[in-house]
Amino acid sequence: MKRLSVHDPLLIELACEILRNDGVIVYPTDTLYGFGVDATSAKAIEKINSIKRRSGPISVIAPDKKTAKSWIVCSAPEWNLIKEKLSGTTTVIAPVRESVVHTSIIGPDHTLGIRIPDQSVILDMAKQFEKPITTTSVNRSGHPAMIDPDKIISEFGNDIDLIIDAGPLSPSKGSSIFRLYRGELEVIR
Repeated sequence: MKRLSVHDPLLIELACEILRNDGVIVYPTDTLYGFGVDATSAKAIEKINSIKRRSGPISVIAPDKKTAKSWIVCSAPEWNLIKEKLSGTTTVIAPVRESVVHTSIIGPDHTLGIRIPDQSVILDMAKQFEKPITTTSVNRSGHPAMIDPDKIISEFGNDIDLIIDAGPLSPSKGSSIFRLYRGELEVIR
């Protein structure tokens, strides 16, 4: 397991190499630390499910709105609603196109949660990787999300390949979540 500062110039290259090889990274977002893997890889997704001790839908990060739009299925008016919310601390759940991510992380009605975090290095990593990267809180199912890199390493050091260290984050409830439903955005959290 490697630990790199969020400011390390080798960070993006190493993170993408780990993701390409079905590895698990931990990275900071604007709310919590997240587990990241290649969202198209069944092997990598199984690793996260095993670590978290659960399975089911998992959201992804997109590097920008143009990419997010290419992943989802929606009308022009629906996209206008989505793009207004899709930034920073917000996740939007919408119908996803075929083959964007592995089917094991797709939610009901063929939906996917998408987020564009306000962390420039994470966005740069997502751009360079060129595939969706999972974003799910660093914790075991039913336990609080972890925000301190030292505690994350203590708990998950044997399960992860890289932690991108931005120091302890402020306590957070995670991202706000909206779901596109019948042409409107519903508040989930």
